[in-house]
Amino acid sequence: MKKLILSTAFGLGLAGMAAADPVAGIWKTAEGEEGGYLHVGIAPCGSAICGTINTAFDANGNMSPEYENLGKQIIWDMTADGGGAYSGGKIWAPDSDKTYSSKMSLSGNTLTVKGCVAGGLICRGQDWKRVK
Repeated sequence: MKKLILSTAFGLGLAGMAAADPVAGIWKTAEGEEGGYLHVGIAPCGSAICGTINTAFDANGNMSPEYENLGKQIIWDMTADGGGAYSGGKIWAPDSDKTYSSKMSLSGNTLTVKGCVAGGLICRGQDWKRVK
């Protein structure tokens, strides 16, 4: 009987870990210098959180199917710290083609995403809005 209870508890614990992370979904980035923006799909990838560019839009809100970075990973190795905070990951900035250390914080339907240098002392960020 003890084995059955332990097995059930262990199975429920794994099921909880497999549940969708609260940050999972589609996110609209802030507009770039020319007014365009991206939709980034964020989902678990292994034991971390990753984000991939799903769709690109021009300044008029029209889809840009020719955007060269569609399908490219923009966030990787992000881990949940609890309380809506994420850290330890990397973010790639398509506008500069540079990769930065990254951290994120989730508050309702707003995801603040930051790329940092100098050991996290200097950060640049954007607020992304949940699409779905």
